[in-house]
Amino acid sequence: MRKKLTAECLGTFALVFAGTGAIVVNDVTSGGIAQAGIAITFGLVVMAMIYAVGDISGAHFNPAVTSAFWFSGRFSGRQVFPYILAQCLGAFMASGVLHFLFPTHPTLGTTSPAGTDSQSFVLELILTFLLMFVILNVSTGAKEKGITAGIAIGAVIALEAMFAGKICGASMNPARSLAPAIVSGHLDHLWIYLTAPVAGAWLAVFACRGCQDSACCPFPSNSRSICN
Repeated sequence: MRKKLTAECLGTFALVFAGTGAIVVNDVTSGGIAQAGIAITFGLVVMAMIYAVGDISGAHFNPAVTSAFWFSGRFSGRQVFPYILAQCLGAFMASGVLHFLFPTHPTLGTTSPAGTDSQSFVLELILTFLLMFVILNVSTGAKEKGITAGIAIGAVIALEAMFAGKICGASMNPARSLAPAIVSGHLDHLWIYLTAPVAGAWLAVFACRGCQDSACCPFPSNSRSICN
């Protein structure tokens, strides 16, 4: 269990450090990375971490994903809280390092709505629904699916961040939003990014269960998490 929690902590650290770090660097370089670069950074770091530690922990890196795996019956309830705690610890470590490196940056990559709260809530819900639907499908079935899971999941994250990032932040991950919001002190819209991803991920479980003749329905008790 210690190895799994360490993997989740380090994987989430990498995700938040590279992803929100790209946002910070983009700001301090006056758009040197741009939205496409930020989106690709998020996708690539998730893909890399899935292949790095997927065999150890299942490579969740996301409380919404962990809770949805439990809801689907594919993850032990006893591991949910330790996993989420490890993920949040990794995220806070990353935001702490970024605050040390860029102490004058006001947000540290905090997610916030460009429009209304309801608009961002719906977007986050749908984005996480699509992400979790892909995760559930590529992490079950033939071995070849597990091998390519990192590519599929990383691509979905990059795609969604590319087209929706400027509107809602495209967080899809409560830990990714929680850490920079608290470290930078921007808590006004945090509720959106704590609730919408979880709701979207759980809806994906229902959708996946409704797929007739799908590899993800029903969920076998010994199925993989992502690529382990």
